[in-house]
Amino acid sequence: MNRYTWRTAVLEAAMVAAALVFAFPVYVLVSLSLRQPGDQSSPIALSTPTLANYGDAWQQAGLGSALLTSTLITAGSVVLVVVLSAMAAYPLARSTRTWSKAAFGLFMLGLLLPFQLALIPLYQSMRDLGLLGNPLALVVFYTGLQTPFSVFLYTGFLRALDPAYEEAALIDGCGPLRAFFSVVLPLLRPITGTVVILNAIFVWNDFLTPLLYLSGTGQQTVPVALFGFVGQYVSQWPMVFAGLVIGTAPMLLVYFALQKRVIQGFAGGLKG
Repeated sequence: MNRYTWRTAVLEAAMVAAALVFAFPVYVLVSLSLRQPGDQSSPIALSTPTLANYGDAWQQAGLGSALLTSTLITAGSVVLVVVLSAMAAYPLARSTRTWSKAAFGLFMLGLLLPFQLALIPLYQSMRDLGLLGNPLALVVFYTGLQTPFSVFLYTGFLRALDPAYEEAALIDGCGPLRAFFSVVLPLLRPITGTVVILNAIFVWNDFLTPLLYLSGTGQQTVPVALFGFVGQYVSQWPMVFAGLVIGTAPMLLVYFALQKRVIQGFAGGLKG
């Protein structure tokens, strides 16, 4: 058994201190969201809490419809990114031909070029397709934007994965497509958790793209709804912070549910 030494105690103290540093802003956010209207005391001071701010923020900022819109956009984008990226990464990781390296390089080029360079052409394309004001435009946009990074993660993980599993399936009579969905895809669960949480957080928190593509419609995402809420009720800060808590809670729950897979996925991807 390992002995408990002073180095272990110092490491534990440093980890506790780091945890307190990261938890402090969350405490301030929740504390301010529970304040009574007009309470001017310090953000770290304890005061009489109230949940009325959450109900007011939900109604006045229209967070119900915003949460539904954000959920649909995020879920649709993440599902398409996972399926398309995994299927694209499989031949890139298994093939040793020149075209495989060239295709992988093109995907990596998508990581280097900022999407702001194509912001105006993409907007014009969505306008010509009649998708402005339609959440489908955001699903298409995020799928194309996040695929290169997801292909990078999947390819690294697949290169570290023993190919004997799918080879055995092919010998047993499975076709390449069936072998991928029946054998390879279940083995990708650790990296899939990483891809899901990273893409979901990006799509959920994005502000600029929904503001452009859904402007002037009744369908707004959570960041855009909170932005309008802050402008209209700027003096009612407890309701503003209550809206922020409501907007961030879904992604925190998803992250805590998938955090083990995120760590496993990064470890497997780095090995590749």
